[in-house]
Amino acid sequence: MIYFNIPPYVGKEKVYISQAIAEHKICGDGRFTEKCNEWLEKTTKTKKALLTTSCTHATEMAALLINIKPGDEVIMPAYTFVSTADAFVLRGARAVFVDIRPDTMNIDEKLIEAAITERTKAIVPVHYAGVSCEMDTIMSIARKHNLYVVEDAAQGIMSTYKDKMLGTIGDYGCYSFHETKNYSMGEGGALLIQDEKNIELAEIIREKGTNRSKFFRGQIDKYTWVEAGSSYLPSDMNAAYLWAQLEVAEEINKNRLASWNRYYAELSELKEDEFIELPIIPDECKHNAHMFYIKTKDLDERTRFISFFKEHGIMTVFHYIPLHNAPAGRKYGVFYGEDKYTTSESERLVRLPLYYGLTEADQSKVIAAVKQFYGKNYRHK
Repeated sequence: MIYFNIPPYVGKEKVYISQAIAEHKICGDGRFTEKCNEWLEKTTKTKKALLTTSCTHATEMAALLINIKPGDEVIMPAYTFVSTADAFVLRGARAVFVDIRPDTMNIDEKLIEAAITERTKAIVPVHYAGVSCEMDTIMSIARKHNLYVVEDAAQGIMSTYKDKMLGTIGDYGCYSFHETKNYSMGEGGALLIQDEKNIELAEIIREKGTNRSKFFRGQIDKYTWVEAGSSYLPSDMNAAYLWAQLEVAEEINKNRLASWNRYYAELSELKEDEFIELPIIPDECKHNAHMFYIKTKDLDERTRFISFFKEHGIMTVFHYIPLHNAPAGRKYGVFYGEDKYTTSESERLVRLPLYYGLTEADQSKVIAAVKQFYGKNYRHK
């Protein structure tokens, strides 16, 4: 069996977890959490990075920090994971979905401004597959209408837009370190904060609404409950697992990019013969090889494709069901304008196995299977 994903493991994870246990510090904000936060700040050049229990919780923190209230509206694509919307509808906001671009599967920046109303509070661009949205346009619209920008960069660590790290362009950025991501701590995420004036409140919200962080830094002699918050601190054992990978982040990134580039090179003939479409990376974007997908002709072909690969012991998977088509999407959101691409493009997309350590032999089998599947269809062109 060739799995779709195998969580990254570089060899030092158990050593570092054992160290956390030996130091009797396995709760949040231990030594390894601090190392991860510092790495994120240095690598992304952001003011403050705070490791969280998930990207979902990082996004919930952002919603609290921008003071989302019932009746507010937040603009986002419908082609995203449920957490993008959950973070805001939990605070009483309505998700306003707009269509995506078929080239990158990202929110269509040209459609955002028309969806803005007097209730709009924020724009949430989702950097699909680690490929940036058109952030210059999005930031210009946000400044014009005095809106917040919360980047859902769950898939975007190590990716850039015009040499700026994804997650550092808007007011807040949210990363995921779920087991399916390029770097993993099992379950986890991080919140990136750009404005120094928001750091103290973020620390308070993350620490159950207390000023405990200031206490541990010796800035106050006792801590107390000062604001509404929750517990968004991951265990230091999870952070220890992540730290092992961040130490060799470039190696992991290069390994994934090599696999991505090989897929692209060897499947380009099928693209040129118009059997499939391949990912498009805009010139101003550098991606992190978070995933490699192809687009089939239609939903029926994709269904047959996935079934064919299952028969050959290879896991291939589709991705999101657009949120506006889901029961909760209809309850908590609205699709503004025409769904020209969101549903139709989502029904064609299928993801191939891609993870750190994918062997050349296994990748060769995947590539051969793609060519075999379409080889049977050449005569029907």
